[in-house]
Amino acid sequence: MDSYRASGKLVRDRIPQIIREDGAEPVTYTAAPAEYRSRLRDKLGEEVAEFLTADEDAAPEELADVLEVVRALAADLGIDAEQLEKIRETKASERGGFAERIVWTGNC
Repeated sequence: MDSYRASGKLVRDRIPQIIREDGAEPVTYTAAPAEYRSRLRDKLGEEVAEFLTADEDAAPEELADVLEVVRALAADLGIDAEQLEKIRETKASERGGFAERIVWTGNC
């Protein structure tokens, strides 16, 4: 495995084109399926960390990045956005959502 593969990071599909438009030539390769899934998981952690440190103005854009990675992970698992939403709805129906801001501190 060359150094690019060891140190590279997963980027959005248009990033190489944007780099070219800025006058540089990106060095890229297409990840194999197992590497792609691993890098998506890494990317999710990266995007969540960026969201957690974002101020209120930047938070919506960072949250959209998290959603983009979640959708890519779902697609990689063979689940489309509609199926993912149905799974979310089922869990919310069975266990609730987070709208009521309930904090559990243990049992008596």
